[in-house]
Amino acid sequence: MTTIATDIFTVRPYTSHCRVIEQEAQHAVIGVSPGNSFFTAETVTGLAHWAAERFARVDLVYTDLYIADMYEALGYSPDDARRKAVKNLRGVRAKVSNAALAVDPDGARVRAQPVSALTGRPEYRRLSRHVETLMTDDAALAATVAGLVDRFLRDKVTGRDATDRQREVCTRYILAELPLFIDSPAIFGVASSLNCYHQVLPLADLLYGPGHGLRASRNQGHGIIALTAPEDAQ
Repeated sequence: MTTIATDIFTVRPYTSHCRVIEQEAQHAVIGVSPGNSFFTAETVTGLAHWAAERFARVDLVYTDLYIADMYEALGYSPDDARRKAVKNLRGVRAKVSNAALAVDPDGARVRAQPVSALTGRPEYRRLSRHVETLMTDDAALAATVAGLVDRFLRDKVTGRDATDRQREVCTRYILAELPLFIDSPAIFGVASSLNCYHQVLPLADLLYGPGHGLRASRNQGHGIIALTAPEDAQ
């Protein structure tokens, strides 16, 4: 497998405070989405190398919750949904695990793990409960999540309205990732952390905006990773 050169990755901190988090370089979370064509094996390994060169610790995290439920809600039979989820997750697990192993064979600084491995941690559970409460009490959060669900399902159920089941599962999928966007330093036990993704996080405006409600912690940052063409990186 050919590894992408790390000098073609760039990161754009979402706010000036996120830039401070980036410069502290204590920890990075690299989010890897299953089924997303951006995350080829070469790209994931390149990202792992890039992050390890810049941060003291790196966690490569992929979503593995509600995948089969999503497929079933979108019309697959239970057996087909399960098989498709298993195949999908097997692929992303291999990419992430191989990337971490290639960069840090001892696992001292670079780790690979699914979101499900984090759900037993007290801080993840605390943040999940906080989000659940705010989904009832915070109209801005509920509206933002509903908008994300609408946008996702619009491309999946063309020509008909989304069902309550589809909306419920899609909401669960989004909320399962939220603790990592809010306070990954608490979850991973680090002083500060930059959550990196190849797009702006869907709730970034809410998490890093002024006011009350759901907000990222003071030592949480967000960075948008760009993959430039080799000639652009020169």
